Amino acid sequence: MFKKGSKLYSIFTGTCPKCHEESMFKNKNPYILSEALSMHEKCSNCGTKYKIEPSFFYGSMYVSYPVGIAFASAAFIIAFFVFKASLITVFISIVATLIICLPIILRLSRNIWINFFMSYDKSLAKK
Repeated sequence: MFKKGSKLYSIFTGTCPKCHEESMFKNKNPYILSEALSMHEKCSNCGTKYKIEPSFFYGSMYVSYPVGIAFASAAFIIAFFVFKASLITVFISIVATLIICLPIILRLSRNIWINFFMSYDKSLAKK
């Protein structure tokens, strides 16, 4: 399921959706905020252009909402049901989770968005 060749592999590793060989992002660390969304123009392995059209990644905003909800839900479940925290503590944990995980949410959203439009091509992968 998470093996090379699957969309989940590309989404969670941030690799090229066509060949799964190169990271789409210039810096693999999402917490260097000045470079969090800085992407290569195209894949150096297969030549796939990441920005299919101008403003292509604006669509990832639609994906970031449910991804953020998933992170917030996980924070709620852990804080409320596992740690039996009060509602104010649960609220603070949700907000803190969303702030801390924002760079990851943004990158995941971009990865999911581009994988809607591109699929893995085994012939482009390095041997």
